[in-house]
Amino acid sequence: MRKLVLTLTVAVLTSGATVFAANDINTNNVDEIVVVVSNEDFKEITLEELPEAVSNAILKDFPTATVVKAYVNGSEQYKIELTTDGTESVVYADKDGNWLEESDVVVVE
Repeated sequence: MRKLVLTLTVAVLTSGATVFAANDINTNNVDEIVVVVSNEDFKEITLEELPEAVSNAILKDFPTATVVKAYVNGSEQYKIELTTDGTESVVYADKDGNWLEESDVVVVE
């Protein structure tokens, strides 16, 4: 009889803790939206395929940089990997040579 009471007590305490933890999780209010930009939609292109406006923007704003690779997505936005003085960086531009923030890149499905 003593084992039965002990077993029931442990079971009740354990289930009570579990319910409390579950209720605690549900009371968290999240007011944040996370936007994830997938760069997997970019396809590699040759440097000759970059629009003239993008090439001119690179020459104007990154005169000492070397373009390593270039990519384009379905929205005609370009991802350009640059090397400047041994430092690698990635920049984004639209087809008219305007610079974009990574968060401004639009993925067309």
